[in-house]
Amino acid sequence: MNAQTPPPENAAPNVEGATPVIAQYIQLKAQHPGALLLMRMGDFYEIFFEDAVTASQALSLALTKRGTFQGKDIPLAGVPAHAAEAYIAKLIRLGHRVAVCDQLEDPAEAKKRGAKATVKRGITRVVTPGTLTEDTLLEMSVANRLVALSSRGGVLALAAVELSTGDVEVVEVAPDQVGVQLSALRPSESLVADRLIQDETLYPLLKMYGGVIQPQPASLCDPAAGEARLLKLYGVQTLDGFGQFSPAEISALGLIAAYIDLTQAGKIPSLKPPARVVSQNYLSIDAATRNSLEIDRTQQGKREGSLISALDMTVTSGGCRLLLNRLSRPLYDPDAINARLDTIDWLLPRRDLREQLRSLMRSLSDQARALSRLSLNRGSARDLCVITSALHVGENLANALNDARHQVKSDLAGSPAETPKEIDDIISALVPSRPLSQLRDTLERALVEEPPLKLSDGGFIRPGFNADLDEARTLRDDSRQIILALEQRLAAETGIAIRIKFNNVLGYFIELSAKLAEQLQAQDTQKQFIHRQSLANQVRFVTTELIELDGRIQRAAQQGLTLEMDIFEQLREQVRLAAAEIQGGHDAICALDVAVANACWAEEWGACRPKIDDSLRLEICRGRHPVVAAALKAQGKPFTPNDVDLDASGQDAARLSLVTGPNMAGKSTYLRQNALLIIMAQAGLFVPAKSMHLGVVDKLFSRVGAGDDLAQGRSTFMMEMVETAAILTQATIRSFIILDEIGRGTATYDGLAIAWACTEQLHDTIQARSLFATHYHELARLEGKLSHINNLSLTAREHDGELIFLHEARKGSADRSYGVQVARLAGMPGAVVARARDILTRLEEDNQTQLRLDDLPLFSSLRPPEPAARSASKVETALKGVDPDDLSPKEALEVIYNLHKLLKE
Repeated sequence: MNAQTPPPENAAPNVEGATPVIAQYIQLKAQHPGALLLMRMGDFYEIFFEDAVTASQALSLALTKRGTFQGKDIPLAGVPAHAAEAYIAKLIRLGHRVAVCDQLEDPAEAKKRGAKATVKRGITRVVTPGTLTEDTLLEMSVANRLVALSSRGGVLALAAVELSTGDVEVVEVAPDQVGVQLSALRPSESLVADRLIQDETLYPLLKMYGGVIQPQPASLCDPAAGEARLLKLYGVQTLDGFGQFSPAEISALGLIAAYIDLTQAGKIPSLKPPARVVSQNYLSIDAATRNSLEIDRTQQGKREGSLISALDMTVTSGGCRLLLNRLSRPLYDPDAINARLDTIDWLLPRRDLREQLRSLMRSLSDQARALSRLSLNRGSARDLCVITSALHVGENLANALNDARHQVKSDLAGSPAETPKEIDDIISALVPSRPLSQLRDTLERALVEEPPLKLSDGGFIRPGFNADLDEARTLRDDSRQIILALEQRLAAETGIAIRIKFNNVLGYFIELSAKLAEQLQAQDTQKQFIHRQSLANQVRFVTTELIELDGRIQRAAQQGLTLEMDIFEQLREQVRLAAAEIQGGHDAICALDVAVANACWAEEWGACRPKIDDSLRLEICRGRHPVVAAALKAQGKPFTPNDVDLDASGQDAARLSLVTGPNMAGKSTYLRQNALLIIMAQAGLFVPAKSMHLGVVDKLFSRVGAGDDLAQGRSTFMMEMVETAAILTQATIRSFIILDEIGRGTATYDGLAIAWACTEQLHDTIQARSLFATHYHELARLEGKLSHINNLSLTAREHDGELIFLHEARKGSADRSYGVQVARLAGMPGAVVARARDILTRLEEDNQTQLRLDDLPLFSSLRPPEPAARSASKVETALKGVDPDDLSPKEALEVIYNLHKLLKE
């Protein structure tokens, strides 16, 4: 749902004839016309006008009415304040923005201004899909990003923020790479400059991968204004300390800063400095390839069955998000990749250490999101406890790693001689500075072990931490004993059984039966007992002393809560000031979690460390598909490993392998398997293979599987051609390409011709490492025609009429596709199968249907010249003048003799 265009800033809403509360609602709604406004009214959040109609339909609420405005009934809906978060979550999932209006003062304060005074209210937050921070609204294992796309001077820039963790990044992006970046980030919400939404190329990408689109006016895209907003957001005088940013990058970051200010009602979150991303430092994976390979979700949108689900053995939510981020954006620099692999290699032989580290990390909650809530004044005492626990666990993790670092190398065969740099960096980040250590100790002394969920409940500060708080609590908690002592003294003085009670209306009072009340009043010559209330059978009194005691007890309770809130604010501010170091520790724990998890996974699956360099090789020995292998293992079935050997230079191996074989033999699995192993390797993870040698890949392309785009009028074949065209125009010699059955969606000869031409282009021009699966067996003879191509086949055998799939990739081509046998396995009616088999036999016997490969122009990249025009022969001229229908037999015979004579001339 796109935001509505707000009214001009100087346009005041018309509230004539409205009640004070409705006028207040209208004025607040004018500030956020594109959001549903929930206004706090006592124990409810109430919604009026069109927002009430929308909310009632979305949340299945009863729609009523309250009063009139301008002669029309005012629709009304409401949700209980204690359950508002659940309702807001549902509205957000439906794509709405929600403006939350809270009471800014106690109603009692408003009454001091007059009986009919309106309680002060204001927007405390605008909840949008990309600015969520509450655990109840977020998926723990998935990042929730807000992105902004802007353009200055013909340069596009994309900025992204994860408000719940504080991560900020920005990247300059070419127009044809917007889909690559968006599909990697998977934002929940996108801020887009108005004029970019009009771009026919960009808008479909934004609509498909950008989440909820929020158009932004051109005035917010000005780099100068954006820089001013960033300076305010970060509280600095200059951005030079963060690096150099282009005007387009400043514009995109400025859009995010403006949106944060709007949605957080001026509250400033704890954000990391913006990281400038260089897209060339990462493996480029376009949206179609990402969808085909099912990296983070299947094509049905589920996590189960994706690559991340098969690999994830992390024990923290932050570690899970980091693993997903690494798989979504693998590295390109061999040194950076090997640095990650060094860490896993160091951890792999240290099983006891890994178990110790995992045991410590399992106890952690999400400290990054807790810190974000605290910085936005949305946190609780439990969030402070999360920070305290994380600091304590972080130091224990550092101690465990430090002990292992000094362990004698001979104790661990196969362990690297030196501690990896990443381990050293993790230890440094986890050892707290002296101020942070003192803050941790203060938090441990201040907070109870299990604080209440709400701050308003109080009781989250330990006894003994603050003397004034202890005194207030003593008075509050000892009130019963004080009341009992007063009861006993009054009873002794009057000789009447005095009973002191309490309710929220009268406070503390003395309650007596009517008979005892008469007796008390008769002897009360000093008028000590003041009448407060008469009921049917009881009379209630107070005394001056009781009134004063009631006030002291109530003030003590309120004073205790106020003192606790003051202490909480002090602690929260100290945590906010230490946010950068706390965030650094969190990042270190996440990196450690990913490394330990992959080491555990590698041990369980017998994975190997890939050899990564800048060569043009791809050599995998006994590789396995990580997702399929896991699924088969769960069923108690083995997975058949396979090899691949490619060299883009063509020196040590073919640069392109043609893969043939029957349907269901495993061609698509084989193609995807090798692409996924490249992603894992460049993400810095061990891979499920006996060995792997990879020269880094700059771009990964996959054209596997069928699909259409009916919304844009594209058939399955058209989509296949569009994706193939993108590959052939964008791939380089360093790319890796997998293609599956190109040309299958059209006539046989057309499809063969397209597949043939694509093969030549990949081999001769692009020269990228490629796997090309096809059912056009005629292409197999290219192995003898092109210098750097070879054939592989996924084998199958027939035994007693049954088709057995071996799932082995062997050298050589398949001689047939076994399509009829597969149709029978699929449950095709027997009569149809029999008829198909008969037709196939006849077609195979008919030599006229066989295409001769040698007749095709193998190395012809240019269009053959048109034949030269020639004049008609005498025979042709004579024939044109003959009408066969007008000839008698004798005349026909004469024509034949004349033609024969002309041929001899």
